[in-house]
Amino acid sequence: MPKTPATAASASASATAAATTRGPERRRTRRAAWLLGPALVAGVAYLDPGNVASNMTAGARFGYLLVWVVVLGNAMAWLIQYLSAKLGVVTGRSLAETLGERFRHTTTRRLYWLQAELVAMATDIAEVIGGAVALWLLFAVPLPIGGLITGAVSIALLMIQQRRGARSFEFVVIGLLAIIALGFTYGVFVAPPDATAVAAGLIPRFEGTDSVLLAASILGATIMPHAIYAHSALARDRFTAPGAHPGDRAHGIGRILRATRWDVTIALVIAGTVNLCILLLAAANLAGVPGTDSLEGAYDALHTGLGAGVATLFAVGLLASGLASTAVGAYAGAEIMHGLLHIRVPLLARRLVTLVPAIVILAAGVDPTWALVLSQVVLSFGIPFALIPLVALTARRDVLGAHRNRWWTTVAGILASLFLVVLNGVLMCLVLGGG
Repeated sequence: MPKTPATAASASASATAAATTRGPERRRTRRAAWLLGPALVAGVAYLDPGNVASNMTAGARFGYLLVWVVVLGNAMAWLIQYLSAKLGVVTGRSLAETLGERFRHTTTRRLYWLQAELVAMATDIAEVIGGAVALWLLFAVPLPIGGLITGAVSIALLMIQQRRGARSFEFVVIGLLAIIALGFTYGVFVAPPDATAVAAGLIPRFEGTDSVLLAASILGATIMPHAIYAHSALARDRFTAPGAHPGDRAHGIGRILRATRWDVTIALVIAGTVNLCILLLAAANLAGVPGTDSLEGAYDALHTGLGAGVATLFAVGLLASGLASTAVGAYAGAEIMHGLLHIRVPLLARRLVTLVPAIVILAAGVDPTWALVLSQVVLSFGIPFALIPLVALTARRDVLGAHRNRWWTTVAGILASLFLVVLNGVLMCLVLGGG
């Protein structure tokens, strides 16, 4: 039936109105997407070589036993990272800066900085060792030289952050995050785990001291203290620092916080899925196989059992993990020193100093995987020192005003803190008591 002039005009008006409506919606969607990013960068800390070593070792030695630890750790990590980002968005200061202002005595600030710095160095050891192991697996690069190469690349990534701003740094790290996700999840699709065994692994339980040690290691690698410090600084740099995008703050704190919840959710879904896939890959294919509780042994077993493609992607994921996470770790370490001691050390100098322990360990011939696992235990003991102040500060009206925690959020944060403190206490008793 031919259109009359009236119906044609009506259709044209409807199309114009629809286009007018879609235009602002698309602009709002683009603006909301622009607010995402800081959590994805902080989320790289949840996919560092320490995570790989802890989850691979747990799966190879105990099968599906510690699946529940990975899931629980990821759930707690969501809350913790959101609180960290919220502190940075609302106050315009990082956690380290806020604590540095509130510690009255210089000695207190220095002691607190010392434990935070040791945690940051443990993080750096894990990340540099992981990158070095990946370079050795892929290209037979000697471990000490691989550690130096990993450190050099991290310097280049940090220079991008300093010279090109937070957004450019985010794009590079998110690209590496995509490589990490592909490298560590591909094998699970090639050799799927047993669904019944996975479900059984969701029941909380341990089997001896070693399983508790690995649980603490997984939690230390999942809820990383330096990620708590880093996320508040990343949110500050993106939304409140002088170099921040001028339109970001204009969105309003409430909208930024809503976008931040999505940002944290996306980041932790990715990180949690990848971490679980690492454990499941080991549990399904490496459990009981001699030598597979090390990264090198796991790589060889994957190569033999699942083919060169799976093994190569695993090594590539490990390399991307080391490169991305060591840059984020160095950023966190610099922020900790600046916030607590009010000292800015040149980036190159700090990077060279923090490389030394990792290079010494690699040159001394210490088993890289065991060094990675122990570094994550050190991180686990540093969690309460970052988490308890974070929960306390975000619950205070004089710090966050109307954006302070709801009572149930504070309760959840307290329970998470207590769980981690108790787990570390049990671990100390088991280790010192000999079993």
